[in-house]
Amino acid sequence: MKFVLALSLLLANQVNAQTALDRNAIQRIVDDETAAWNKGDAVSYSRHFAAAVTFTNVRGEFTTGRAVFLEKHQVIFNGIFKNTTAKQDIVSLIFPNPNVAVVETLTSISGMERTSPGTSPDAKGRLRTRLLQVVVRQGGVWKVVAYHNVDVKPGVVVPEPH
Repeated sequence: MKFVLALSLLLANQVNAQTALDRNAIQRIVDDETAAWNKGDAVSYSRHFAAAVTFTNVRGEFTTGRAVFLEKHQVIFNGIFKNTTAKQDIVSLIFPNPNVAVVETLTSISGMERTSPGTSPDAKGRLRTRLLQVVVRQGGVWKVVAYHNVDVKPGVVVPEPH
């Protein structure tokens, strides 16, 4: 009986340690995305993305593929989002299974001269979005396989970024 209890505790600690490692890996992806955005670096921004990633932007446009994702971000980093600053706060991170993570961030983009058509800045001139990413462990490496971004509409109250 003591052996079973000790084994159960050992396995529970290993699961918790794995979860902590996985949570840290997902946090690093979000941090890397933020740093790359703030440099206007589309290549770095896209580096954690799977080749067949699906992407829905704040305007509702849907595309497939890392190359297209990178190309579209290069365009916006050279255009509407040039010299902008992003902040992302994780508001939800769940692991439906050990190799899949669903992470939602509340994002704030500031420094824009104008926002994307169909979106509105908040009272401080920032674009606020909720970004949902599905991240899958592939060959031991976490890769974003789905990226769905939606703007927060005027009148919706959201917390300030950290």
